Amino acid sequence: MKRILTFASALVLIAGTVFADQNVLIDFAKLTSDIQVSGQDENKQTLMDFSHATIGASFTDEQRSRLKTSLLLKNWVVELTSSSQTVVNNSLSFTKESTSKAFFEGPVLGVRVHFPVEPFQSWALIKPPFEIPAYDFQTVNDDGSFTPAGEDVNFKQPTRFEGGFGVIKNVGAIKSIAVNVYGLNFPHLLSVVFVNDLHERKIMPIGYLNYDGWAQLTWENPAYIEHVRARTMRLYPLYPASSNYIKFAGFLIQRDAAGPGGDFVTYFKDVQVIYDKAVLDPEGADIDDESEWHVLRDREASRSKHESERFGVEQVLRFIEEQKRATEAWSQTGIANQQTTP
Repeated sequence: MKRILTFASALVLIAGTVFADQNVLIDFAKLTSDIQVSGQDENKQTLMDFSHATIGASFTDEQRSRLKTSLLLKNWVVELTSSSQTVVNNSLSFTKESTSKAFFEGPVLGVRVHFPVEPFQSWALIKPPFEIPAYDFQTVNDDGSFTPAGEDVNFKQPTRFEGGFGVIKNVGAIKSIAVNVYGLNFPHLLSVVFVNDLHERKIMPIGYLNYDGWAQLTWENPAYIEHVRARTMRLYPLYPASSNYIKFAGFLIQRDAAGPGGDFVTYFKDVQVIYDKAVLDPEGADIDDESEWHVLRDREASRSKHESERFGVEQVLRFIEEQKRATEAWSQTGIANQQTTP
């Protein structure tokens, strides 16, 4: 028994030191336009197709072909708290692709928020246009079509949204989160929002934006135990329970009642995370469990289908509103004719 406990302690010691990791959760420089889909600029790596959502038989094939969107920088959504949602505030709150000419020398996420001018608390959530899927093994082709993953997909391989596109796998205890963000002396509080594999929504306060220029704001986990000997050692089941992940859900900007209202502008480069691995990679395992049982494949395929259908409905409703939007405008000639007509 003593030898077993010693071996378990050694494993925890290794997991807490050598196998801690640092990774980029999302890099906005990667979310630029590199493909044309139905005449619209999109980001190929993060393109999603919502045409399979339940939208009724009245939609034509041409309309369905336009139900594709991506994490392109201009597609991100600025959602104001309900008490702040007016026509002016909503129309003047949006994102765009901006360019850093000196510090990062490339594209960044530019955000404009129009807070109420009245002295009361408000917040704005800068979020992706859809919930980023944790498991997506499709391949996007150059024409905007998709090649589905085969039946023999390996769930240990990187998914489409890993590598700086919003998802990090095998995440245990989080030690620190860092955001490269541009400040313009606004006293607003910035927080990072993410969702874990238990579908728990976490909001981490990063810091205030009352400075000028680029800075790396960090959140240090106060509950993180640096010394392994002080940790509670536990044995956790491995397969098929080892699917820990986090996915990016947005930035939260909180404006205090005493803070300035009206327009607020900032820019984001990336979000990085330092964390412990949830499990060690079982190198040299005698049996490939997933190849034998396909538990992860079946479970995550079902979850991915559910996620896609759920946030596909929102995308469809947004498309319908765009189709109904009035695009006509009075011409100067038309106005002159109206004025001179008896």
